[in-house]
Amino acid sequence: MPDEADPHRATWMAFGPSEEVWGQRLLGPAREHLGGIARAIAAFEPVRMLVREDEQELAARLCGSRVQLEVQPIDDLWMRDTGPVFVRNAAGASGGVDFNFNGWGGKQSHGYDAEVAGYVSDAAEVQRLRTRLVLEGGGIEVDGAGTALITESCVLNPNRNRGLRKEACEAELKRLLGLRKIIWLPGIAGRDITDGHTDFYARFAAPGVVVAGLDDDPASYDHAVTRRHLEILRQATDARGQRLRVEVLKGPESVRKAFETREFAAGYINFYVCNGAVIAPQFGDARADGNARALLRDLFPRREVVQLDIDAIAAGGGGIHCTTQQQPR
Repeated sequence: MPDEADPHRATWMAFGPSEEVWGQRLLGPAREHLGGIARAIAAFEPVRMLVREDEQELAARLCGSRVQLEVQPIDDLWMRDTGPVFVRNAAGASGGVDFNFNGWGGKQSHGYDAEVAGYVSDAAEVQRLRTRLVLEGGGIEVDGAGTALITESCVLNPNRNRGLRKEACEAELKRLLGLRKIIWLPGIAGRDITDGHTDFYARFAAPGVVVAGLDDDPASYDHAVTRRHLEILRQATDARGQRLRVEVLKGPESVRKAFETREFAAGYINFYVCNGAVIAPQFGDARADGNARALLRDLFPRREVVQLDIDAIAAGGGGIHCTTQQQPR
């Protein structure tokens, strides 16, 4: 699996908010903010957006003319989790791993979304790769050089892979993704729909460089686990045997009130790296937003940092990275 910062052929997304899942209050704003993400990425690389047949006109208006719409039944917008994980073999041929999406352990209807990985693999003209593992792309973070960060709370959860031992899971992930070392983070299960995806806790900025979230609120369920993750990462070495450089990125102290909910995903770690840019959130906390922008500029000096208001998406428990899936060039 290549590093996300490697050149992309395209970004895949899904125009999938529905009133059934998002409710009347969030539906319109979620669609608008999703369109904003698509337009921002499309300024740097092609975007291919799945859309329901009866929503093509709406999607075209919100996403803009640069985004290519493709009619496909979908349940929701989380392409990071429903889409295939793209990989390359030694000969340069591409494949798409179908990780058998099951609605984050059966928490949400997913009849259409379970077919997205297969559709996208076919549409991208890559080989569809099968596995018995059940997991989501948001649970996997790689450096493209043989090392991965993966949360146990998600991938080893009985609601995905009941009865599968950690050793067997690790062996299959190494086979599928070309990994030589997995650094397991505990995560935390049962508090959000994903059971603690890696891409809200820690990300590779480059081989050997990790940016990790820190929740400073003692009342938050993520307070202790983010500290534990930092301890693990600071002691860890990558597949090359080198100690990781760990940069800490704290979340905002406050967010705009309009869409603030208990599920509001207020963190900066869920950014997306595309060709020439890093697409990242801002939450209206000027100091924290500025700190995130400055750190991302330092970590990705050759890319433009574009910060977006994605509050309605965050109110649904996700972020920019969750809505995207990169197809490597």
